[in-house]
Amino acid sequence: MRPARLSLRDVLRVGASGLRARPARVILSALGIAIGIATMIAVIGISSSSREQLLRQLDKLGTNMLTVSAGNTVFGEPAKLPRTAVDMVSRIGPVFSAAATGSAPATVRRTSHIDEAVTGGISVQAATTSLLETLEGTVAKGTWLNDATSRQPAVILGAKAAERLGITRTGVRVWMGGRWFTVIGILRPTPLAPEIERSALVGFPVAEEHLGFDGHPTTIYERSAEEAVEAVRDVLPRTVNPENPNEVDVSRPSDALAARAAAAGAFTSLLLGLGAVALLVGGVGVANTMVISVLERRREIGLRRSLGATRGQIRVQFLSESLLLSALGGVAGAVLGALATVGYAMSRDWPPVVPPWAIGGAVAATLVIGTVAGLYPAMRAARLSPTVALTTT
Repeated sequence: MRPARLSLRDVLRVGASGLRARPARVILSALGIAIGIATMIAVIGISSSSREQLLRQLDKLGTNMLTVSAGNTVFGEPAKLPRTAVDMVSRIGPVFSAAATGSAPATVRRTSHIDEAVTGGISVQAATTSLLETLEGTVAKGTWLNDATSRQPAVILGAKAAERLGITRTGVRVWMGGRWFTVIGILRPTPLAPEIERSALVGFPVAEEHLGFDGHPTTIYERSAEEAVEAVRDVLPRTVNPENPNEVDVSRPSDALAARAAAAGAFTSLLLGLGAVALLVGGVGVANTMVISVLERRREIGLRRSLGATRGQIRVQFLSESLLLSALGGVAGAVLGALATVGYAMSRDWPPVVPPWAIGGAVAATLVIGTVAGLYPAMRAARLSPTVALTTT
């Protein structure tokens, strides 16, 4: 007589009934799987959200800005950029905006009673009036430098400089170079030029007159057509300093943001490894649960075998229990991981991104863990003799 065949519905019903008999143990075992899956999805999701934010930031800020700074001479001494460097850069065909800053040997303090050594990490820099346009920056409060205020004791504070000085409004005076300067503007953050965020900016004329600035630019910022960036990059050193182009350094600020995305990807790999370890521990928990289940249910196995269940059907029963147990943990982990990603991304004002392949990978990992964890207990249950199983106390 041929044994009855189990349909998929029968297999699922039999597997679920075995899990319902031990709810506390099932929840604890599924929790291990859930923690591993949630960790992996959250790590992937948060990393993807961070990269998406960086890419959006790059799209907004543009990748067509280059910076030129002075390098070192052949003797290892600090070089200087020519005074005419900005004008020379502006004459390059594809360049549509150029500006410069120059380091001034002065400090900025709230009052003259504060020691000069206490700078708070704020540098004083002379700036051309075209700097804000070139950086595509914006003023949070007040106004930017113009031809008139560039000749007056007026200062613009970067976002972090204003924070460290404790200044939240314009009209406040600060002590610079032995005299008072009035804050006429506070900038919003400038991601492509973080050094500006930590600076107090004044006009070139007033910096030369009152702050000991020598008139040589320290950094030049330029924007050119996107398709011409590499060509401009090649000609900048010789344009800025025709006599000594080797003393000129050229960089692309957007590369730093791209590097941050790459570094985030490398860090993600490490965290994924930790998630995989948690998933492995969860799989061991499932296997342990299934082995104990086989030992506790010998009489049930013996009774089913004596009523005509085949070894294959016994294997399918326990393997389905293992798969359902793992799937329960996998679904719970996927939901928790997605919620963690969305919550963290929204707290940082990032676009929440949970890649579909991460969910698919979580499901696949869950099925693999369930299969591997349930294979040995299922085979062990199938090998039990009906007579031995029924007589075992």
